Amino acid sequence: MRDWEAAAAPARESGIRVVNLRSGLVLSRHGGLLGQLLLPFQLGLGPKIGSGRQYMSWISMADELSAISFLLTSADATGAYNLTAPEPVTNAEFTTSLAAALRRPALLTLPSPVLRTALGEVSGELLGSSRVLPARLLAAGFSFAHPDIATALQAALAH
Repeated sequence: MRDWEAAAAPARESGIRVVNLRSGLVLSRHGGLLGQLLLPFQLGLGPKIGSGRQYMSWISMADELSAISFLLTSADATGAYNLTAPEPVTNAEFTTSLAAALRRPALLTLPSPVLRTALGEVSGELLGSSRVLPARLLAAGFSFAHPDIATALQAALAH
């Protein structure tokens, strides 16, 4: 993140307004994390990963696009903005919410050692915790259409 934000420094130094977008996990049934999880969860095989206590900072696709538009049209917006929903969830909460939205059970757990063995270093992305809040975005007056995981999943699954 530092590299691409640093790459924008010359533009900022020459007087161009620069807004750095720091996106959480964007929820869309057509790709990304949710797209990859749909089939296992639809089959009732969606697992909680590791302890399930690690935080996931997410945002609905609609809110991601609305926030980008909001920041593009806000002349005062400059610098870094977290594009994440105001209510991050733990992996266990996400697992339970996605299973409920699909009306499927969520009984499985994928233990951390198994994940580390199967994925190596990539496992850190799934086992790491990130509880990022959109403080500057909210302070700028942005209003979320899907502030909680249940409404975000309903919207993502409807399209």
